[in-house]
Parts: sequence; C-alpha cells; structure tokens
Amino acid sequence: MLYSKQEGHALLKKKLKIAGIDKTPKQFLAQALRGALLVGFVIAGVAFVFIQRSELPQILPFVAGLVVFLMTYTTLMKSVDVKINRKAKKIDRDVLFAGRFLLIKINSGKPLINSFVEASQSKGVANSYFKKIVRNIELGTPLEKALEAESDECPSKRMKRILFQINNALKIGIDVTQNLESVLEEIANDQLIEIQRYGKKLNSLTLFYMLAAVVAPSLGMTMFIIVAGLVSLDVGPSSFFVFIFFLILLELGFLSLFKSIRPNVNI
Repeated sequence: MLYSKQEGHALLKKKLKIAGIDKTPKQFLAQALRGALLVGFVIAGVAFVFIQRSELPQILPFVAGLVVFLMTYTTLMKSVDVKINRKAKKIDRDVLFAGRFLLIKINSGKPLINSFVEASQSKGVANSYFKKIVRNIELGTPLEKALEAESDECPSKRMKRILFQINNALKIGIDVTQNLESVLEEIANDQLIEIQRYGKKLNSLTLFYMLAAVVAPSLGMTMFIIVAGLVSLDVGPSSFFVFIFFLILLELGFLSLFKSIRPNVNI
C-alpha cells in the first residue's frame, strides 16, 4: 500500500508514539539514515581492503556497501513495528487479569473513575494504560476522550476492545459491566482456542523433533561409524566436533521453534 509523504509522516508519528519512542519522525529518520550510512561505509571499507589483494572487480565494495546500507536502513525502520509487536504481546499476556480486576472493582459498587484509579495501582503492563487514562482525567480530559485517546495509542487489539466497549457503554448510557463482561468472555475464549491450537501443534512438532533431532542423529552417527570402519576411513576428533556443532544448532533451532508457537497467554 502506497502512502503520500504527508500520510507516511503521520503514520510514522503515530507508530513512534505507540512504540514509546520519544522522537519526531524527522529525528528518527535522520538517526536511521546515519546508522545505515555508517554501517554501509564500514562494510564498503572492509570490502575494499580485501578486494585490493585480489583480482575481483573494483566496483564490488560499492555494491556491498549499498546493499548493506539498504538492509540496515530497512531493519532500523522495521524496528518500530517490532517494538510495537513486543508491547502488544506483553499487554495481551495479562490483559484478561487487568480487565477482570477492573470488573471486580466496578461490581463492588465503586464509581468507574475510582475503579480505574485502583486498577492503575496494580501490577502489570496492561494496567499502565489505566494509569494514562487516570492521568489524563486528572488533567481535565473527559473520561470518554481519555478512553478514546488510549485506545488509539494502544498496540494491543484486546486492550482496544476492552476500552472501546467501556467507552461505547458510556456513550449509549448502559451498564458498563455488561459490555465489559461480554468482551472479557470473548478474550477468555480466544485464549482457550490458542491453547487448544498450541496443543495440536505441539504434538506434531514433538514427533518431528524426536525423528529429526533424536532418532536421525543417533542412527546417522551409528551408520557413519560402521561405514567408516568398513572402508578404513580416517575419522579424527574434529569430525565428531563438527557433528556436535550441527547437532547443537539443530537443538537451538527446535527450541526457538517451540518458543515461537507458544500461545501468548499468562496462565
């Protein structure tokens, strides 16, 4: 999707605010450009030194520097989205507990604003948005406007749903607890579905792990030793070190895969 310069500037400004990066779009772009240029020049310089000792084309350092510059600049620009996604995952992890805590306070008979104040004093990443709402209210912002502002700046879709339902109930003039209970039940069901999907994926992945990381290396090493003995192949300790190195890489890859599919639920 293409954006005009003004739209891109506004979108980046919003993303920086959501990510909690205290920089203007101009400052962030300038910093990313400087960092990418620095890395590109360093790589080009290193490539130039090596190429002087060989017969490779002299244009290669320029090409290497340009490619690294583009890759670095793209990575730095994507770092905003990465930070937003990390914040969203942290909020999603305990948003259900934060919402239920707020619901309990409302059901106990306390006014909505007082419930927000008490919820903001509890622990958790999600409750930090309650703190912002309370701070804006103390500064004179109406509750509806404060809820809209934080909903717009919140990276978590689940937290947005909670704030939207509360704000919607206030605008319509109905009981807040009904909307809040409904959205919390939906979030709980979503998390339950995530856990069930994780269980199915885990069964398949565990079977694949046993075959690829346990059975195959064991049988492969056994067959290698037998064949090496039959053909009188000289196998030194370095061969086993190489095998162990790749086995460790395989295990780390599986650990990373197991961690990546884990549901973002705090249970």
